[in-house]
Amino acid sequence: MTAEIVLVPHTHWDREWYEPFQRFRLRLVALLDEVIQTMEREPGYHFTLDGQLACVDDYLEVRPENRERIAALVRSGRLAVGPWQILLDEFLCSGETIVRNLELGLSRAGELGGAMGVGYLPDMFGHTAQMPQILRRAGLQHACVFRGVPAEVTSAAFAWVAPDGSAIRTQYLPEGGYGNGVDLIHGAGTLEERAAAFTARMRPWSEGPLLAMYGTDHSAPVAGLPDLVAAMGSRMDTLSGYIETLNPALDTLPRIEGELRSHARANILPGVISVRVHVKQAMARAERMVERYAEPLAALWGGEWPGRFLDMAWWRLIDASGHDSVTGCGVDETAQQVAARIAEAEHLGQAVRDMVTARLAASVPADGVLVVNPTPSVRRGVVLTEVAGQNPLAGPSGPVPVQTLEYAPTLLLDEEMEPELALSFVHGPELYGQHITGWSVEDGVLTFTVARTAAEVFDQDEIAAAARGAHRVRILAEPRRTVAALVEVPALGHTSLRPVPWEPGRSPAAGVAPARAEGQVLDNGLLRVEVADDGTLTLTGPGGVTVTGAGRIVDGGDVGDTYNHAPPFPDRLVSEPAVVEVSPVWSGPLVAALDIRRTYLWPATESEAMTGPDHARVPQIAAPDPGRGRSEAETVVETRVELRAGEPFARLRVEFDNRAGDHRVRLHVPLPGEATTSYAEGQFAVVERGLSAEGGCGEHPLPTFPASGWVAAGGVAALLEHVTEYEIASGELALTLLRSVGFLSRNRNGLRPEPAGPQIPTPAAQSRGLRSVSLALMPYTGDWSAVPPAAETFRHDLLAVPGTGAGELPEPGSGLSVGGEGVVMTSLRRRDEWKELRVVSYASEPVTAAIEGSFAEARRADLRGRPGDPLAVTDGRLGLPLAPWEIATIQFR
Repeated sequence: MTAEIVLVPHTHWDREWYEPFQRFRLRLVALLDEVIQTMEREPGYHFTLDGQLACVDDYLEVRPENRERIAALVRSGRLAVGPWQILLDEFLCSGETIVRNLELGLSRAGELGGAMGVGYLPDMFGHTAQMPQILRRAGLQHACVFRGVPAEVTSAAFAWVAPDGSAIRTQYLPEGGYGNGVDLIHGAGTLEERAAAFTARMRPWSEGPLLAMYGTDHSAPVAGLPDLVAAMGSRMDTLSGYIETLNPALDTLPRIEGELRSHARANILPGVISVRVHVKQAMARAERMVERYAEPLAALWGGEWPGRFLDMAWWRLIDASGHDSVTGCGVDETAQQVAARIAEAEHLGQAVRDMVTARLAASVPADGVLVVNPTPSVRRGVVLTEVAGQNPLAGPSGPVPVQTLEYAPTLLLDEEMEPELALSFVHGPELYGQHITGWSVEDGVLTFTVARTAAEVFDQDEIAAAARGAHRVRILAEPRRTVAALVEVPALGHTSLRPVPWEPGRSPAAGVAPARAEGQVLDNGLLRVEVADDGTLTLTGPGGVTVTGAGRIVDGGDVGDTYNHAPPFPDRLVSEPAVVEVSPVWSGPLVAALDIRRTYLWPATESEAMTGPDHARVPQIAAPDPGRGRSEAETVVETRVELRAGEPFARLRVEFDNRAGDHRVRLHVPLPGEATTSYAEGQFAVVERGLSAEGGCGEHPLPTFPASGWVAAGGVAALLEHVTEYEIASGELALTLLRSVGFLSRNRNGLRPEPAGPQIPTPAAQSRGLRSVSLALMPYTGDWSAVPPAAETFRHDLLAVPGTGAGELPEPGSGLSVGGEGVVMTSLRRRDEWKELRVVSYASEPVTAAIEGSFAEARRADLRGRPGDPLAVTDGRLGLPLAPWEIATIQFR
């Protein structure tokens, strides 16, 4: 027959997708029972378990007695597991989540006998630019991919190069992806004919042994396969067994640089970026909470390291990052489970954060406020907090500028009531969630005064006796107000504030130009924002860069599915509001804001049955009134526009009640200058993209792309709180706020010729109800280098925590400072007795990161935390040389 075919039996296991997790697990247990029995019975059998330890963990939770049987197969080299914990979606989680996923998978695979030495990425919907560097710095020399490979790849192996220059030998799976060998076993004709056909199909891609991936979604092994392979004159192996025998001489392979998001060879299903947006928002919040609040604060300011709590948070984030999980392209039950998992991760992070800040707040007087800076540089900015009384605020160094934003109600209760009933509300010193500070009885009225700070416990019998005959009860709270305060906080450190007596003639100097609102104009000296009659914004920034018409809301039809957007034909775009109202909120001097209320008439029914550029017919399923525009839903879009003193960007919060279905809502920002490319922050990288996308597979190549923290083009940047879909079209930046669809996959999608999954209704993916998105807009001059520091500020608010102690304000505390042009901190945690810091350079030239803190010893480490060369430390300072776009990890103590 042929000796050039290497058959790799495997399964691709979608942990949750068109059925929820536990239903799929039942099938997984049956499959792995069969795998183990087959491999033990047939010593020649090899099997590759999809590159993710989640399969093993999910199985062993049900069959813990089989752990040693699996470990024996792994140790023998016949069962390949890992290196990932879960097969993730690379664009819908942070770079740090990718690292922790790989770290966890490698560690757990090591406990079973060792991980597969291949970064197996068989079904992800495209690949991030820095993946080669991530894999190399974790000790892996090979990758294996299917989707996203550009048309210029004409061989089964290429050198995939990250922005820093890291290259990794990458196996491409052409001619059928991870199922290209199925017909070799189950196709028509004799075994010899099938082998010859496979060889003829694959030979143009490779001169060496041909890789036959025998398996597909949720597939089980076939008994007797080793004999069948032997009869073919071929051999059976694991994926790593095949790849690691090949010559990894990278300089002989074609080079492909950066991210892989081409539609040329396979569908990359880009619509998952914008479906079920609330899941993407929750993922970003939870990641920030764990990465940038809980772990760094616990590492620098906590007591005993809360490792188990943080491990649980990371486990849930990693589980949620699956390529059929956070993507939202599963059934509604799957999306609910994913959202619950993400919420638990955020709650765990919040608990750790609050534990640490409570420790710090114990040194701040009870009438004061602890202010914590989550960013690794000194921060002078606005913090929002609540304080008692009308007095000005001061920090350890003196008064600070303050603006009152709103007052809390002081009359909590005033009703005809028997005193005995009111006393039943009292629990020790607590009443209505506050502490009783006093009481009185006058003219038949029992009056309690309450405050947020602790007070003595009053004798209820004494109160009852004095209130005998009273007929009315009043509860008065101390005057409290929400304020904006301009404070300076050390890097990853803290300071504090408290009310102080007012002194005539003593007013704090702000040090920055005030933010003002006058009529329909906001101005803070750095940025001017004017609201037009149609509710759009004109922003004028540094150097006179002007953005006109920003914030236009455009609603269009979407008769696609959770994988791919598909506009109806003909579509009806709604961009003009019927009514516009503008009202003042705050006038400054620290925060100035306006509310814009625009009323639209959006089509309320499912869209037209005609979709796509070729007008392919999509069947109407569950469209009681088909036709976009037959009925309309009055939709009010409320936008708060806010300027803060010292910030070069305008904050926007857009809210609306989504009552329509099968549609897409985008926010448009005209570009102030011509742009032929965009720049978007991704995972440890800033990616430059053109205005089009490469097609060729069949899926229509829409140039909609993901941006993680920000996107910039033509002199304007959008700062983002979550991964957001964007497009540069007709001289505008369009940001998707919402995509509402009703099916997991449609059998006929006008922009994708073949189904991406089963046609199952997903009514929750219509995302009806109140929707809110926060972002910021920032004009800029020159290149995008001013954008990342602004995004760091926007995404990581100063944290205010009520004090619980006594005495004077403590001195500010400095944690860890990380500086350097283009240097971004991505992680800070404890590892054993060391602290571990990860940074990345967003610079195209070598730079030096300046790191300063309370440490005397430092060393490099790889992405798995394995120690490397020592670093010179002088008086708690070190200079860390970074190559362009380098991800670097150091440990210090």
